[in-house]
Amino acid sequence: MSDAQTDPLFEAPPLAEQERMVEAILFATAAPVTVADLHARLPHGCDAPAALDLLRRRYEGRGVRLVRVGDAYAIRTAPDLAFLMTRETVETRKLSRAAIETLAIVAYHQPVTRAEIEEIRGVSVSRGTVEQLLELDWIKLGRRRDTPGRPVTFVVTRNFLDQFGLESPRDLPGLKELRAAGLLDSAPPPGGDPDLPEEDGQDELFTPPPPDDD
Repeated sequence: MSDAQTDPLFEAPPLAEQERMVEAILFATAAPVTVADLHARLPHGCDAPAALDLLRRRYEGRGVRLVRVGDAYAIRTAPDLAFLMTRETVETRKLSRAAIETLAIVAYHQPVTRAEIEEIRGVSVSRGTVEQLLELDWIKLGRRRDTPGRPVTFVVTRNFLDQFGLESPRDLPGLKELRAAGLLDSAPPPGGDPDLPEEDGQDELFTPPPPDDD
């Protein structure tokens, strides 16, 4: 067999050109893009991870940067310049206390079932609370637990990580950081609410569960 027959039909573009292609794809796509998605769009033989590494280094110290969101990548505004975008942000509805607590439990204890969420909160989880978080695409259905009844579990989504600028759930803030950001009240509302747990019990929301016996 001749060398001409063993050579690929098309040579991959130079790495610098691959970097430009990856940059174009990321700028044109609002949602984070995985390496597999990049390879599906790039010409045959391209090295998406190498192109991403070049792009990340080129954007260091610039107004935008390449960030990793779970197993995907996106171009986002540098955090220290976020104040420039305040006039363009859309004011969102504040989540209820029940929704915040449910979201926190899913984030810190995932994968977690509805029964486990209710056990940690000490009260039942309303259908509307779960549906709101699903609609926001901040949580999603995970694998069914291999226990009687095979209950479905909940996990956070890539959109949740992107929304809060996290690379993975390991980067989640602690209780003090959430209170400082105004995401948790420092005290229960006046008069209390029988449907809400006491503030002292909220530390349990941010404590990783004990390892399984398996």
